[in-house]
Amino acid sequence: MRFLAPLALAACLCAQTQPVRRPPITGVAHIALYVKDVQAARYFYTGLLGYQECFDLKNPDGSLSLTFIKINDRQYIELFPERAAGTDRLAHISIETTDAAQMRLYLASKGVKVPGSVPKGRIGNSNFNVKDPDGHTVEIVQYEPAGWSVRERGRFLPAERVSARMLHLGILVGSLGRSLAFYHGILGFQETWRGTRDPKALSWVNVRVPEGSDYIELMLYKELPAETSRGSQHHIALEVPDMDAALRWLTPRALATGYRRPLEVRTGVNRRRQLNLFDPDGTRTELMEPRTVDGLAPPVSAAPPPIP
Repeated sequence: MRFLAPLALAACLCAQTQPVRRPPITGVAHIALYVKDVQAARYFYTGLLGYQECFDLKNPDGSLSLTFIKINDRQYIELFPERAAGTDRLAHISIETTDAAQMRLYLASKGVKVPGSVPKGRIGNSNFNVKDPDGHTVEIVQYEPAGWSVRERGRFLPAERVSARMLHLGILVGSLGRSLAFYHGILGFQETWRGTRDPKALSWVNVRVPEGSDYIELMLYKELPAETSRGSQHHIALEVPDMDAALRWLTPRALATGYRRPLEVRTGVNRRRQLNLFDPDGTRTELMEPRTVDGLAPPVSAAPPPIP
């Protein structure tokens, strides 16, 4: 019996030295945007793009706290009334995990500042926020069986909508090294492509969630744009299987909703056809085909990242 205590102590010490397991990260869940005029923003995302609002939340005084625009059963655009004019339109981005509580423990083990617990949000999902190296708020969310997201599965999904999938989110990055240390080194995202508009400096790095196919586009800047112009940089990318069909669908809706910007299809540096749309606050929605125009892999840039 005298050997049991040392053995128990050894087992305890061994357990303490075991690394904390990272739970799966399965996708990009949503982007949250500040908007000046909620009704005008609603009209863009529902009237032009064909999405539906699935639910909203109110403040204690009855005013709107936020509303949810549904892309599919696991991806949303959240619209918040702006807090101050002339500020960044990006409120936060969100990634989905299968175990938010485990993710909190894992991130804490990697030195990331996390809250003391994982609460259930107002729509019943487990979530908490952390900050990435550029100060972007990253919400970690787990869809709960009793949450509203699961409750409304299969609803608010009109057949006539511009896209059924958010392919990626684009965020501004000041230091590629620090950003990759967080998204790749800690969260486990996998780099899939590097591209540039300037052969002297890298412009974009795409990093894919480790247990899914959604990705985040890291947009590199030596000097970050002014907050008043970041809406056209921070962006949503929606996958469309056929850009010509999407353009035919969009054209009459643009006329009907009074959308005045030109609908121009272009081929990006990544060799995919794209079409940019802008909401009333200037936030860009990028429609993108899933394949390159010639079926070949896009060129990968070897340019160095800009030095801030």
